[in-house]
Amino acid sequence: MVQLADFCYRRRRYVLLAWVLVFVAVMGVGSSLPAKHRANYQTPGAESTKAYQLLGQRFPARQGDSVKLVFAGDVTSPSVRQQVEAVMATAASRPHVTGVGSPYTPDGATQVSADKKVAYAEVYFDQPFDKLANTDAHFQKNFLDAIAPGTQRPGLDVEVTTFVAEQTLGSEAIGLVFAAFVLLLAFGSALAMGLPILTALFGLGIGATLGGIASQVLETPEWAATVATMIGLGVGIDYALFIITRYRQSLNNGLSPRQANITAMGTAGRAVLFAGGTVVISLLGMLTMGLSYLHGVAGSAVLAVLTMLAASITLLPAILGFVGTNIDKLRVPFTGRASHQGTQAFWYRWSRVVQRQPWIAFIGGAVVLLIITLPVLNLRFGFPDEGNNPKEQTSRHAYDLLTGGFGAGFNGPLLLVADLRSAQDPAGTLATLSRTVAGTEGVAFVAPASQNPARDTAIVSVFPTGKPQDDATSQLVHRLRDKAIPTAVGSSGAKVLVGGFTAISIDQSDYITKRLPIFIGSVVLLSFILLTTVFRSPLVALKAGVMNLLSIAAAYGVMSYAVQGSWFGDLLNIPETPIPAFVPMIMFAILFGLSMDYEVFLLSRIREEYLRTGDNGAAVADGLAATARVITAAAAIMIFVFGVFIFDPNVFVKQIGLGLTAAVLVDATIVRMVLVPATMELLGDANWWMPAWLGRLLPEIHIEGEESVQAELALILAEEKGQKVGA
Repeated sequence: MVQLADFCYRRRRYVLLAWVLVFVAVMGVGSSLPAKHRANYQTPGAESTKAYQLLGQRFPARQGDSVKLVFAGDVTSPSVRQQVEAVMATAASRPHVTGVGSPYTPDGATQVSADKKVAYAEVYFDQPFDKLANTDAHFQKNFLDAIAPGTQRPGLDVEVTTFVAEQTLGSEAIGLVFAAFVLLLAFGSALAMGLPILTALFGLGIGATLGGIASQVLETPEWAATVATMIGLGVGIDYALFIITRYRQSLNNGLSPRQANITAMGTAGRAVLFAGGTVVISLLGMLTMGLSYLHGVAGSAVLAVLTMLAASITLLPAILGFVGTNIDKLRVPFTGRASHQGTQAFWYRWSRVVQRQPWIAFIGGAVVLLIITLPVLNLRFGFPDEGNNPKEQTSRHAYDLLTGGFGAGFNGPLLLVADLRSAQDPAGTLATLSRTVAGTEGVAFVAPASQNPARDTAIVSVFPTGKPQDDATSQLVHRLRDKAIPTAVGSSGAKVLVGGFTAISIDQSDYITKRLPIFIGSVVLLSFILLTTVFRSPLVALKAGVMNLLSIAAAYGVMSYAVQGSWFGDLLNIPETPIPAFVPMIMFAILFGLSMDYEVFLLSRIREEYLRTGDNGAAVADGLAATARVITAAAAIMIFVFGVFIFDPNVFVKQIGLGLTAAVLVDATIVRMVLVPATMELLGDANWWMPAWLGRLLPEIHIEGEESVQAELALILAEEKGQKVGA
């Protein structure tokens, strides 16, 4: 790292030029290979997946996605009917539409509400929407423009059950504004504030574009770019913040810009490199879940982190070479106070307060975390339905109209796909199935069975009494699978599978829940090994892992409380809704890595002090005093960057944003300020105990302190001096 930092400093013009060229080249390639978003949310081997596959084989016209055209008005009057039929004809003429199920046919009679004020038509497409978006980027917009939902028509309102989010000011821009404000307070210099923003912009541009290019080969959902932006922007600014802080401290200690650059990169830079590695490992843990769409999520996020990491350890030292001693120019009054005033520093004195009563601090912090975590007991998995969409969107209008005209269950019917090839009496079996299901608790209505041309497969649409996201609807799926369908089918030879939106949600939740311990275990184990190797202490590594798990559990509790219809959720405009099972899993991957970042920066400084003094208590106090202010600033940046995503129109992006914000806040306050100094005081010198056999087994990988870096620097300068003398 010392040699790399010195090279980037001495060859700064070439390094900066190389980054500019890479930026231009990546942007050029990205413009010719735009992001290809797609996601298959089917769960491998699940019943809903088998139902979907059977539909694709036996009902080719149903293999794509569908939307409903919802009509509100006196739908039986001739004038309104004429308008409705004109809208359906327009829909049928659009590209990729394979058919439109009219409410005016005998089979569509159930598509008209009892009061004749609401009707709907089902529009079938030849492919899923994510695939259509890649072959025809504007198909959805063009379809909506042709239908013109919400347009004033005489006696008729037309809405569409699809969701296209409106473009607003990017969360990235808002996050950057808040980050700039925090950096200005931390550094007190407009120039120092701008450097992390500059490196983050380079990294964000390249990383986001690389993620789009990678989507050509990796199955990548559209929201993966948002997740990658969240984590990339946060770590990019934080890593630059840590390095620049150490650079300024070295300048203040009398080092030259070159020496300060090498010192900063040899200490904070090494910690950044290791911290970034833990984030990458944590994100790659998503691959253990076996879900194809998570490959793109992990790939996009890893590319963002790696790009930010590369910018921090190569571009930043080059830019610091241009800045030199001018780092504190353009100062802003009353900001940028010294971060460490020895034993008079607030954080040093706070650490000593905690260390004097470690058991009280430990128990008090643990109780607070437990209270925050308690709502996680009511955490409910499932996919939010369109009733959570913004009220101004056509999909929300359509949802409300269907709920008022038919009941909430019409927004998410269950699809019973019956394989009749081996059925002894197909017609009788279907009649018995419909009759039995109609009498099942939680079923509002069963539509007549629809058979394919070969008459060997049938679809029975079942409309629940509750909303798609209701727990009662989930229970209905289990009731159908476990009791109603086996009773109806008996020994007829038919095989009936339950599919549809809610069934897919249940199957994926069950699948992720079962595999989550493997995912968490693999990430924690790898991180434990890495931390033990670097800090030469299994207890420190174990403590770090436990603390991070506590922070994440607390974040789950906050998120769970917000989505339970509480005042807190109302305050943040987060509706009562279940949480997609992949959200806690993605949160864990991000949070475990980010929490480990702060742990690494704090512990590396504590260990540096311990190796210098041999006094555990003083090392903890000094390490906390030296890093607390910069870690607090870094956490504040993360909180702002993640917090702006709470206001995203996508409800599960809101959930992720809230969870990440809560976790960083808890980690930077209760964990880092209370539990870490308390536990390290209780453990004493045992913090640094290392079994001899384990020490021999693990490789020597140190994040060296400043003294060893200065020794390397002195060696470089001596060699240069010898070369000049020899010349």
